[in-house]
Amino acid sequence: MPHPESDSQPPSDSATEQEQLTSLPFPPVTHSHILNCSFHSWQPRYRTFTPKSRALPLTTSFVSYLRADGIVLPPEDIQPTDDDKLDAYSDDSAEEEPDPSTEWKEIHAQVKSTISEFGGIVTPKLNWSAPKDASWMSATNDLQCRTPNDVYLLLKSSDFVTHDLEYPFDGCVADSTDSSSSDASPPEVPYHLVLRKYVNFNPSLEFRCFVRNRVLLCICQRDQNHFDFLFPMRDSLRSRIQAFFDEKLKDTFPDPNFVFDVYLPPPHQRAWLVDINPWAERTDPLLFGWLEILQMKDPIGIQEEDGAEEQFVRLSLNGNNPTILDTGAAGESDSESESEEDLEDEFDDDNPFLPEFRLVKRDDPEAYAFTTPQYSASKLPKEVVEASMTGPGGMSEFLGKWQDILAKQTQESDSDSEGGR
Repeated sequence: MPHPESDSQPPSDSATEQEQLTSLPFPPVTHSHILNCSFHSWQPRYRTFTPKSRALPLTTSFVSYLRADGIVLPPEDIQPTDDDKLDAYSDDSAEEEPDPSTEWKEIHAQVKSTISEFGGIVTPKLNWSAPKDASWMSATNDLQCRTPNDVYLLLKSSDFVTHDLEYPFDGCVADSTDSSSSDASPPEVPYHLVLRKYVNFNPSLEFRCFVRNRVLLCICQRDQNHFDFLFPMRDSLRSRIQAFFDEKLKDTFPDPNFVFDVYLPPPHQRAWLVDINPWAERTDPLLFGWLEILQMKDPIGIQEEDGAEEQFVRLSLNGNNPTILDTGAAGESDSESESEEDLEDEFDDDNPFLPEFRLVKRDDPEAYAFTTPQYSASKLPKEVVEASMTGPGGMSEFLGKWQDILAKQTQESDSDSEGGR
């Protein structure tokens, strides 16, 4: 008679695997790792091969301005025309617009001078994130900023920037050297506004590279569109990125695990470091999945020997004529079975030879998702944005009108249902 399975039976292998998949097997992300990936921390070390940019240390008042609700911009410095002067005389009772920059005049002046110094166009970011999710707020639908107000509008409209301000150490643990307690308070973040000289990057030549234990693990393109010309260049691009990593980043970045973005402009002989990101779930793996990356085996690569292997010679001393019996490497085992086992172990190793370089193929569905706006989850209706720019009173007025519209729609719906009876 078969025995029924009891609840105390040990779980199967498949159940164990499902339990393991509930969380990604990341190593603990420390506070220092997040700070090491901040632009102001790594850019001075790699200044010679990064795009021209300037990091402005931010005051507490400016950080508070970025954190505040609503979008209130400083008045534009525009030379008044004759019509503007007539309007000023006819509307003396109009209230002057508030100027939030009075509390951070130095920052405002530095932003203005940096834009002028960099040719009149810059792209902004905070310590870690650029406001790419707010590019729809810009008149050019990108990150080009020609005035300080363009910069402030993008920063205050971005969820990415808000994450930098409010949750920079989300999911992190304290460094072992900071405190013996695991719940030590996070360190203070020295916030910086990064203004980068605008360069019209070709998005097809930007690549994201994943480094684990100081080994370049895999590479993929950042732009998720298909570019047919990249496929014949894959090997040469991978070789250039590998050489750049080995020479510039491998032994100089403080942490063994990180993600970096690189740009290879034509003729693809020089690489520019665009950004360094944390080895954490918050970093977008793009064409990979984080579980896939974490389970990848290290590429073997080309192993260079430090020197020639020491050789030995066996001589037969019988008689007056010594003869050479055989030659071999020093330390070589006399047992052929051990040599065979070593060879078997070597052939059993299925590690890849080179870092995987993944490109968007022609038949990938992601390559044709043109109808889905990027960062659409971060967008707001135009009316909400306009109301927020008029201050707290504007939002209150908008909410009142919105409630009236909903009440009117409900009333009309009720009347239609009664008329149909």
